[in-house]
This record gives sequence, structure tokens and C-alpha cells, in this order.
Amino acid sequence: MGKAKAKGKQAKGQMKESAGKAMGARGMQAEGRGEQIAGATQEAMQKAADQVRKPGGR
Repeated sequence: MGKAKAKGKQAKGQMKESAGKAMGARGMQAEGRGEQIAGATQEAMQKAADQVRKPGGR
């Protein structure tokens, strides 16, 4: 998964969390936070993989 998809997942999670807050749906809020965390984790993993692939490793 690329960084752009990870950012998209974070944005989707943020929208879902906001919608859950507006509707008072705690489950939707939690799901949105989970998506944000998953997206951030994927982005961090991609950044680390990119660093490893660079010449010289840094």
C-alpha cells in the first residue's frame, strides 16, 4: 500500500469519526479512530521501507 492510500485511509477515518460524533454513534467514532491509526501505521511502514530502499540505507 502506498503513502497516498494510507493518507486516504486516515482521511476516511477522520470523516467517519466526525460523523459518529455528530450522530452520537460511539461505534462509528471508534471505527473511524481505528482507520486513522491503521492508516498512520501503514504510512510509517511505507516510509521505513522507502528508507531501506534508498542507496546507502538512509
